[in-house]
Parts: sequence; structure tokens; C-alpha cells
Amino acid sequence: MKRIGVLFRPHVEKALTLAHSIRHFLESEGITVWLCSAWDEQAAEPHMPETDLVVGIGGDGTILHCARVTAPAAVPVLGVKLGKLGFITELGESEIDAALPQVIAGEGWIEERTMLCATLGGRQFLALNDAVVRCTAVRLINVALDVGGEPVTTYRADGVIVATATGSTGYSFAAGGPVLLPEAREIVVQPISSHIGLSQALLLPGDARVGLHVEGRDGAVLSLDGQTDCPLSSGQRVEVMTSEHRARFVRLRPRTYFYASLQEKLGGART
Repeated sequence: MKRIGVLFRPHVEKALTLAHSIRHFLESEGITVWLCSAWDEQAAEPHMPETDLVVGIGGDGTILHCARVTAPAAVPVLGVKLGKLGFITELGESEIDAALPQVIAGEGWIEERTMLCATLGGRQFLALNDAVVRCTAVRLINVALDVGGEPVTTYRADGVIVATATGSTGYSFAAGGPVLLPEAREIVVQPISSHIGLSQALLLPGDARVGLHVEGRDGAVLSLDGQTDCPLSSGQRVEVMTSEHRARFVRLRPRTYFYASLQEKLGGART
């Protein structure tokens, strides 16, 4: 590896300190290093074409930023979590010193994860976890679902989640959706507290085109990874499908790591 980027969670002193420590080590190995706030995706984007690896420092929210900016250039991400939680991150902060030499030596494996492409009004947005049409107030909205242009149902609900395998362990899971293995290509369509329409999740193939059409009153948004909100007006339609880009994560753990993570993160402490 010749050039590595470090994207860190801003306004967290521990993240910036660790970022400088990583840069110091990598530069001592003759590697060119650049640093940037993970929240500033536009500033990081121009660095991607010449970058071999991005180290993301923070929590899963930071890694979502990293994935959206690295995926179009197929740059792998090594996630370092601050604190105890982190479903997508690979390492704890105490493990990075031992792991970095392994990674730059080419050890480990690459896990590829499906991303979504949401189209709204001619604009396209990437998401690693999910694209959610939801109400901005505490009230129900009507959302008509079509798949490949064919009408399926109209939900009267708090909203509708379209999730990847990665997102299946997040908001979709909390709303009652199924868990998919990380590298699965399928799409989950999960209503949020549906009063009318299908109440259970739909599991669709990876080549499905999902349409969500907001009916009735205003006050809805398209939320991408819970980090970007785009206002929706009555009559607007959002189309969601899998992206041609995939998020790539460096893993040092065994390929079966996900099963232990399920128990630890979602099922309580292991006994």
C-alpha cells in the first residue's frame, strides 16, 4: 500500500488523537497519509482515486459516511470503533497497533456489502443501511409500494424501510424485519407500525426495483442511512434498487464472525 486515508469522527478528541497516531505509524512505514473528517464526504471524495485503503475511526455512523464515499472508487475500509458498540467496525482502538502491520502486509480478507441507490426527482443517493420514507410528525402516511412497476400494496403506516443486508440488523430489525447475512444481495421492504397494508417484511431479489409513492398529505421525508433527509411532497415517488457500487471492508476475523456478532450485539451477552 502506498496511500492511505484516515476518516475520523469530528469533534471527538479521542478520534483525532488516534488519527494522528495512525498517520505517524504509517508515515514511518513510507506510506503517504491524508486525514479528513468523515462527516465531510465532499472533501474526502477527491482523494479516493489514488487511495489504497481508508481507516475509519468512530462508530457505525462514521463507517456509513466512509462507505458512501469509498464505494464508487472501490476503496476498502478498515473500521476502528471508539467505545464498546460497533456492528460494522472491525477493531477496537486498543487493537489497531497490532492490526495495522497485518493489514498493510496484505493479510485478512475483503467483505463486500450491497449498497442501495435511491432516485428522487432526478437525483441519486447512495446508502449502505437503508432508504426510509417516513412521516416528519407523529401521524400516519400512505405509501404505495410497487416492484418493477407492478402495484403491490398501499401501507398506512409510520413509514416504510428499504434495507440492505447491512441495514437488516439496524432500523429494519427494530421494526420487526429479518436478519440477512452481510454479503447477501437481497432487499428487505419493512413497514414501520403498519395499520393497513402488509404488516410483514418482503424479501426481494437484488435486481428488484422498489417504488415508494407518497399519497395524501405532505410532511414526509426520504431518509438515507439516518444521516441525510430529503423532503417529500404528496405525489412524489422514490425508486430504490441495489447500486452498482459495493462497500468493501477489510476483515481480520474468521469469515464466520457474523454469527457471534449476532449473539453479542442483538441477542445479549453470550453464556
